[in-house]
Amino acid sequence: MRTDLHQLVSRATPDDLRRRTNGTRWTNGQMLWHMAFGYLLVRRLLPLVRLLGQLPDPFSRTFAATLNAGTRPFHHINYAGAVGGALVFHGPRLTRQFDRTIDRLHRRLDAESDAAMARGMHFPVDWDPFFQETMTLEQVYRYATQHYDFHRAQLTLE
Repeated sequence: MRTDLHQLVSRATPDDLRRRTNGTRWTNGQMLWHMAFGYLLVRRLLPLVRLLGQLPDPFSRTFAATLNAGTRPFHHINYAGAVGGALVFHGPRLTRQFDRTIDRLHRRLDAESDAAMARGMHFPVDWDPFFQETMTLEQVYRYATQHYDFHRAQLTLE
């Protein structure tokens, strides 16, 4: 992913970055940020999975149901976040942020125990097509790449 994102960012022209993606309201520049943001999101989800994965099942089930109830505002915020994020994180700044995030995820992943990787929690399945009803820490680590690959196919870079 790292090499791919670096190549996409370095080869994209200003016209490429302003062009709409396939199947979304975002531009390519906004989508590149959103793709990288998936990895930042995983960094924030890991402590949540570790915590809720240790509590009785109803805690994470209720948490996921509460988030699902807010799906409509979430989608508006998710859209606006990519629009705003792309204004701040683009070009070398985007790739540097992505590199730091990947490095931190790798270090954290290397330190995870098998027991921790098997721990899981309920997720708000209405928020993302890759969220499953219950996800383990291992699945959360994999989520960012699934998210990246899905959106990579929507780019319209020449």
